[in-house]
This record gives sequence, C-alpha cells and structure tokens, in this order.
Amino acid sequence: QVQLVESGGGSVQSGGSLRLSCAASGLPVITFSTYSMSWYRPAPGKERELVADIHDIGCKYYVDSGKGRFTIPRDNAKTTVYLQMNSLQSDETAVYYCKAYYGRAINYWGQGTPVTVSS
Repeated sequence: QVQLVESGGGSVQSGGSLRLSCAASGLPVITFSTYSMSWYRPAPGKERELVADIHDIGCKYYVDSGKGRFTIPRDNAKTTVYLQMNSLQSDETAVYYCKAYYGRAINYWGQGTPVTVSS
C-alpha cells in the first residue's frame, strides 16, 4: 500500500522560509524514481493549485508566484520530495498536499501539511 506523508508545515512570519517534506512508503526506490511528484494547495476558484512539480527525469515546474522563491528537490534514495519555500507571504497560508503520479492512471495523495504565514 502506497502512502505519502507530508511534514514540515507550521507557522512562520511573512518573509520567512519553510521546507516541506513528502515521504513515500510502499514504493520501492526504483519505482519511486519513475514517478513524478507534485505539491498542491487550495486556491480561489480551484480545488487545488499546482505549486511545484518535478518529473522523473528532473524537469521542474513552478507556479508563477513561486518562481525564484520555491524549489522542489527530490531524493530518490529516500523516496522523498521536498518543497523549499522562501520569502513566504500571508496569502500563501494553506494546507499543502503532495502527489505522486505515473501518467494519468496512477495518483497517490498525502493528507496535507498546514502552513500559516503571519504578517
């Protein structure tokens, strides 16, 4: 059974940083390395907004508001993906969710980790 467990959320003041982690269990390292990994958060008018994404071959995507401030490294040996967020703003307060996917047919979601940014 595949499980994704996010951690690292918490409270931070505006301008601060957080590093979120998403650890996958139930996926062998070689399988995890073939999965793409994403971070999402709720957004107005959407169920969830894609914040950052990293493909198995290393291609990365960032939401426009996060470019230059967010990075999404992955450690395949630890079956873990991270989201480093710097210069956080209050409107980025949200629950952040991790997703592991392979093509369109396979998706796994974590339970989310809350981030609160106070001004």
